[in-house]
Amino acid sequence: MAKLSVNLNAVAQLRNRRNLPWPSVTGIARICLDAGADGITVHPRPDERHIRRTDVFELKAMLEDYPDREYNIEGYPTEEFVALCEAAEPDQVTLVPDDVGQATSDHGWDVAANAEMLARVIRRLQGRDMRVSLFIDADPLVPAAAAEVGADRVELYTGPYGHPGSNVAAELARLTATAEAARTAGGNSRRGGAGLGINAGHDLTLDNLPALVKAIPDLAETSIGHAITADALLYGFADTVRRYKQILGA
Repeated sequence: MAKLSVNLNAVAQLRNRRNLPWPSVTGIARICLDAGADGITVHPRPDERHIRRTDVFELKAMLEDYPDREYNIEGYPTEEFVALCEAAEPDQVTLVPDDVGQATSDHGWDVAANAEMLARVIRRLQGRDMRVSLFIDADPLVPAAAAEVGADRVELYTGPYGHPGSNVAAELARLTATAEAARTAGGNSRRGGAGLGINAGHDLTLDNLPALVKAIPDLAETSIGHAITADALLYGFADTVRRYKQILGA
């Protein structure tokens, strides 16, 4: 059963519009976790336009009340970001190739072109007992390179699959093929020689998530934020989390 990690960036961005303490990022996180979410994801960007550095540590402290849940921090591996992760010690760090000014993640790593840097950062984070996932496009050639640099998992970029008007069948086929390549990618000692774990995220919704879960039954984790926040306007966060968990097999 795939785990559900709720991305709180949109909640933080709403709060920051008025520079007020509500909605509370930690308060919404508690609602989601109490409703069955398996973890929390944040993507702190340098300009703090949504998640702030203070949020990172407040969420870390809050998650101590949920020892069976996971904390995932996403970001581009600048020295500042890596140092933040070392200080916060999340369960998982997801490395993304975002430009500083990007509104949201919209492509995966060119792993081969960034192999030396990624390998160095991955070793550093793993040395502090953090699992590392690389954000990648749906391309069956990429997982082998991700395994070479030492990643524990890959997160499949599902934006093209979830985008309105896309060729859903073709995008799903690419994601399925990439997942198969991840399963058979060379292992490392941390994975006991097994292939890469498979995460997925971006533009996943109540409508398109079922087909993805069926196509990739060994999906380890989905990270969903924008759709959950939008659905919460209709159903509330607790009921929305339960709806997504039901799709994931809870």
